[in-house]
Parts: sequence; structure tokens; C-alpha cells
Amino acid sequence: MDLPKAELFSVLQEFNPWWSGQPVADLPDWERAASRQIREWIEDDQTKRSLLLTGARQVGKTTLFRQAIRRMVQEGFPPSNLLYATFDHPILKLAGLERTLQAWDELFPPAPGHPRFLFLDEIQFVPDWQTWMKHQTDFQRGRRIAATGSASPLRDASTESGVGRWETIPLPTLSFAEYLRLRNVEIPKLPEVRSLKQLFDWSIGDFSNAATLARPLTAHFHEYLLRGGFPEPAMVNDLTRCQRLLREDIVDKVLKRDMTALYGVRRVLEVEKIFLYLSYHDGGILDVPTLSRQLDGINRQSVSNFLDLFEATHLIYRLRPHGYGKEVLRGRSKIYLADASLPGAMLLLGRRLLEKPDRLGAAVETAFFKHLYTRYYPEQPIFSYWQDKKNRDLEVDLIAETGGRLVPFEVKYQDAEPTPRKLKGLRLFLEEKNVQHGYVITQRWEDFGIIETTSARTGREREKLDAKILAIPAPLACLWLSD
Repeated sequence: MDLPKAELFSVLQEFNPWWSGQPVADLPDWERAASRQIREWIEDDQTKRSLLLTGARQVGKTTLFRQAIRRMVQEGFPPSNLLYATFDHPILKLAGLERTLQAWDELFPPAPGHPRFLFLDEIQFVPDWQTWMKHQTDFQRGRRIAATGSASPLRDASTESGVGRWETIPLPTLSFAEYLRLRNVEIPKLPEVRSLKQLFDWSIGDFSNAATLARPLTAHFHEYLLRGGFPEPAMVNDLTRCQRLLREDIVDKVLKRDMTALYGVRRVLEVEKIFLYLSYHDGGILDVPTLSRQLDGINRQSVSNFLDLFEATHLIYRLRPHGYGKEVLRGRSKIYLADASLPGAMLLLGRRLLEKPDRLGAAVETAFFKHLYTRYYPEQPIFSYWQDKKNRDLEVDLIAETGGRLVPFEVKYQDAEPTPRKLKGLRLFLEEKNVQHGYVITQRWEDFGIIETTSARTGREREKLDAKILAIPAPLACLWLSD
């Protein structure tokens, strides 16, 4: 298509107001935790790697890039050497990447001695973008490239070309602390906790004081579970409208547009049915044959393919059972949606979610997993769940394996004491794997502290458990894992 050059220039100038000395407007002053990693990449003038920021739609990837550009301009970086372009825009999509860069070069010819930064949004809409980025990283030393994508490159075999050429930063939805800042909620001045393991050294008084300070967070935490961590819907005061935006702007656009445009999906109704099923079973262990039978006989291979697509578009996380070899390969996956608010929005629950203990517990588990995933991600962990081989009812909800350590978590968001009997699966896992510390995520603030318990093995119920279990109220656990 013969696109008028003047129109391309106009679009680029609209997206890059700093070229004409205009401020970068409509941006929050506070920045997300991921901004630190972006800043480190910008300031590292020795790295040859590009940067890839991945995450679901509407999680704030564009805002992070625009905040980075604003900061660079304020610190004196030449504005004309900064390009922002989004290939979700029809004009830029028609022009293509190379014509867009040529237009930039015509407006502002490259000057020797100054690097040029390219911030490219929704790069998955650029054909063969992995090969292009590989070539740029290898041969265009004067260009630094940062890109975002709402669809994971991991589905494409050519992603191997990115090894050693770009670093990936996953951007989940807002953490609980980020949500509180967005909603201008004052966060209590709690003791700094860089690792939950520190809490095992606390006194009873320490637990009591922290619980007193943090107890008012419960209501905000429940609102967070309802509104979610997508910035725009989270700011809408009317909950009905907030959840409608979640359905329409987050889920529907991915299911009905991205999967069609990027992956050629045509059976959109089947995709919707499967996602609704996952919303109803969020945090559960998925049995593909059962799902296939219950959804009008959608064949198992189609179900598996669609699950891959949900994962590629950052709508779900999948956990394998803990173990090695065949027991993992043949085991059923546990599914978490990208944000705790999505099941309630999809199932039209509204505030009734807070009145349904099972739904509320699933939402808390999903929210906690997201915080755990984000905190441990830089250490390249393996996340899994565990079930006892003899008794499948004995399980551990989440296990993070990092640096040779196993860190187990059980979520018991109930208005009842987490007694040793209720924690038998966690106790058994600690003994079998010789793990010294386990955690239970709770609802009641009076349970905050170390739980004295006994062995879970048959015939040894009176023996004291060598390992320690720490009960942490869910709002505090998510808050401390937020930064």
C-alpha cells in the first residue's frame, strides 16, 4: 500500500512529543518495580543485548516505556535519539518496521557518537520480528532496542535466535503494593522484610505489633481481589464497570483478536468455552480428558493447543507436579489465571465472590502465586505443586525450587485456625523432602506466627516436627513479596 510519507511523519510526531520539546503527559509519578530493571538496562552501555518486556494486555508495558523516556529526557538525553512506536497502530502496521525507521532517520539523521534508543510496542505484530531483532543486535551497534509483546515468543522455534541477544522481563499485573499506590491508599510503616525467612526469627511481640499495624489492609486486599491488577480497570470506582472492562478490554481482545491475528485461531467459541471452564476451576488441577468431555467433546489435542495459546498470551500460568521424569511428564498441570480478578469478572460474581469461601480461597491462592512468581523470577525458579503418591488428598499448593532449595507454601484462607491436622500435607512434605521451613497463607490475623506441630508420619504423631511452619496473613505476604 502506498502510504503518504507526510501521514507517517505525523503519526510518529504524535507518538514522540519530546521531539518538539513537549512533555510526556498523562503518566503517574510513581513507577512499578520493573522500572528498576529497565533503568539498569538503559544505563548499562556495555551490554549488547536488547530488552523484551512481556506481559498480558493492559498491564502497563507502554507506561513503563514512556516513563523511561521521560526520565531520559529530563536527564539530558537528546530527545531526537529516542523513538517510540507501537505496531498496534494501523498506520505503523501498514508502514512496517523498516519504513518507520527510515522515516525517523529522515526526520532526524543519526549523529555519530550518540546511541539511538528504539522503544517498540507490540512487536509481535511485526512479521519475523525475532530475526530482525537478532540482526539489529548483532550488526547495528548504534541502536539500543527495547520491545514489548503481549504474546510470548516461546511458541516460535526461531526464538532460539534470541538466546544471548535479548533479555526478557516478565510484567505481571499490579502487585498488591502497586495497587495500593495506584489507589492512593496509605501503606502502614511495617518492618522491612526482604525475605519471608526472616520472620522465623521474630518474637511473639513482633508478630503482634505487625498484625496490629497491617490489619486494616484486609478490606483493601479484598478490593484488590475484585478489581485486579490491570491499572485502568483498577482505577474505576464502580465495580460493575471495572469487571466489564476486564472482560471486554483484557479477555475478549485476546480471545477474539490476538489469537485470530497472531495464531490463526478460527474456533473462537471453543476458545471462550475453555477459558470460562478455567475461570471456574482457577487454581485447580486440570484434567484434560474431563474438560474435553464436559465441553461438548472438544478433542484433547485442541484443548492442549488452546492451553498453549492461553499461556503464550499471558492469560494463564501452568504448574507441573513436583518430581522428576515420568511423574512430571505424565502428571496433570495446575492452572492459575493471570490475575485473581479474572474469574470473578468472567463468571459475573461481583462482590458475591467475597461470600463464597471456595471462590475467595481460589482468588487468594492465585494472587499469592503471582506475587511469588514475580519475586522469585530473577532466580529462574521451578514452580510446582505436590501430592502424596498414596493419598492424593494430602498436597502442597505451591513449591518454589530455587538455588537448590525447596520452599513450600499452603494457602488456607479460611475463618478458622490452621491446625496441624489441616496442614498434614505440608507437614508430610517437609519430612519427606527434609525441608526446614514451610509457610501457610492464612486469613486470620491472630494466627500470624510460628505454628508448633508434630510429625505427620503414621505412628509418630506425638513426635515434634523438626521443621518449622510459619502462618502469614495473605495481605501481609503479598505486600512483602510486592517489591
